[in-house]
Amino acid sequence: MSFLSQTGDTNSLEQFSQAKPLQIDCLLDNAIEAIDDGKDVIMGLSKSQKSLPPRYFYDSRGSQLFEQICQLPEYYPTRTEAEILKQYAPEIAQLTGACELIELGSGSSTKTRLLLDAYQGLNYPLEYCPIDVSGSMLKESAYQLLADYPRLHIHGLVGTYDRALTNLRPSVLPRKMVLFLGSTIGNFNPKECDRFLTQIVTALDEGDYFLLGIDLQKPKQILEAAYNDSQGVTAAFNLNILQHLNWRFQGNFEPTLFTHQAFYNSTQAQIEMHLACQKAHSVILDAPDFRVNFEPEETILTEISRKFDLHQMQDYLLAHQLKTLQVWTDSQRWFGVLLSQKQQHKQIINPN
Repeated sequence: MSFLSQTGDTNSLEQFSQAKPLQIDCLLDNAIEAIDDGKDVIMGLSKSQKSLPPRYFYDSRGSQLFEQICQLPEYYPTRTEAEILKQYAPEIAQLTGACELIELGSGSSTKTRLLLDAYQGLNYPLEYCPIDVSGSMLKESAYQLLADYPRLHIHGLVGTYDRALTNLRPSVLPRKMVLFLGSTIGNFNPKECDRFLTQIVTALDEGDYFLLGIDLQKPKQILEAAYNDSQGVTAAFNLNILQHLNWRFQGNFEPTLFTHQAFYNSTQAQIEMHLACQKAHSVILDAPDFRVNFEPEETILTEISRKFDLHQMQDYLLAHQLKTLQVWTDSQRWFGVLLSQKQQHKQIINPN
């Protein structure tokens, strides 16, 4: 079925064909948003278990290091999810029909190409909205995509998920589908996850889609090896957050005084990444006028990566007005991809 026969709207088709192939809107200051001038950093470093918001991983170097992590032999999530998408992207495109792809944390958009190929194979218009905090990464990947997909239109948003989801433009296609791949949802604790899904549902119209990739529960040794690679790339990625804070807030973190730690917390079913302090010292962040003391062996929690159960996730999505239409996994059931659709909100009718 063609896009035109689906919509029956020649004006929509004309609007699509006349759109500029590339538009990038920056929603942030210097591509990284300063929320309350670093108050999120101060709050995290003031806790008994010091922590940092994971969004500070992704300056230009951090984004490059994460792309390297995705190629490591120990890091199974990226290639496993890609294998699932390679096999089932045509089925996804058949189920959704023509729709705008909106990707949170787009990075290099490598896996998105598998979906673009599938929609292109069905002769659907290609409309893509990549969202990332790294403006340089977003622009570079956008130019590469346009070179490979001549019919593609890209409207990129440089910003956080929160800001971008509230700044989505109306789609000229029948539906839109938000992509949240790589099990990034595992970086949210339960409360943050509730808030995130509420934002997703608010951004979607009834009948729109949500494509979610989740890392599934598996043996501890496999999980810990994925976050402690032999080449030390994950360690460099973890330590780079300190360099980013130094640049962002005029700080004096000395990365050599910290070491990378990653382990599986079986009680919480999550990998935890920490930076462990090697000796007592103080750090000053000039921009927010903040000083913090560190003791030997004290750690900064930089990231959690929760591991999920497929059935529980489907129930969880449904509780947030997202009905799972289809689930795909790899042969080892290490990773899952779920396609859900926003349902009509059920109103409770008062008989009185």
